[in-house]
Amino acid sequence: MAQQRGYNKTPSTIKQQIEILEERGCEINDIEYAKKCLTNINYYRLAHYFAPFKESKKGRYKKGTTFEDGMRLYEFDRQLRRLIMTFLEEIEISFRAIVSNYHAMKYGALGYLNASTFDSGHNHASHLTRIERLMELNESEDFVKHHKNKYGGVMPVWVAMELFSFGNLTYFYIDMKEADQKELSAKYYNLNYRMVENYLLCLSDLRNACAHYTRLYENPLPMIPKGEPDGTLRSYLNIAKALYPDKEKWENEFDTALAELTRKYHMEDKMDGYGF
Repeated sequence: MAQQRGYNKTPSTIKQQIEILEERGCEINDIEYAKKCLTNINYYRLAHYFAPFKESKKGRYKKGTTFEDGMRLYEFDRQLRRLIMTFLEEIEISFRAIVSNYHAMKYGALGYLNASTFDSGHNHASHLTRIERLMELNESEDFVKHHKNKYGGVMPVWVAMELFSFGNLTYFYIDMKEADQKELSAKYYNLNYRMVENYLLCLSDLRNACAHYTRLYENPLPMIPKGEPDGTLRSYLNIAKALYPDKEKWENEFDTALAELTRKYHMEDKMDGYGF
């Protein structure tokens, strides 16, 4: 394949990557450890975690910066994503249960297959196509096989929602009738229905960022949650707590785990990179 005009970047070997880091002032005390890290983690990816240790507007690293400093930040960010995903999972599963139960009790087990149970702006054809596609993608699941064989693929809403992603679930809620959104959000979250909508969209972005291993440090998320000053991780964690089904558990488990993680990786002086 011909190179694109004007592009002259050339790949570097692991040895050359280490030399570049050293030339820029990064101290590498364990060459074998550095080789192992750079073999298994893309240099370009690691560069984002090493950037905070550079001198302002210069390519050199601050005096005393070690390779371990950059890796410490990388590992903290990785572990933080895993912690967040655990609690986002509980938010998603809880919201699935709340929405599916609400919709089923008001409109029946198959009410979600009827356009009249949604807001007037709801695209029902796309909704049905999406569900069919989800069934195709998950055709090996036992519960999908069961409903195909016994009911011709017709599923009650509480079963269909087991196929939904966080994004699918969010847009199901957005397409619900306004009166239903208001009742549900007030009863279960004590929040304005528009606030819940915004929070779900934001947390869908956060989940995608964590699932795709996106750097969270000094990397604001796409939206600014309603009522929050910015799109930093701290703002997103505030709204995650607002939708989490057990506030006491959040404080006892998430807050405690975050504090322990911060101490383990000596990140106390770097938390501003997450909005703290």
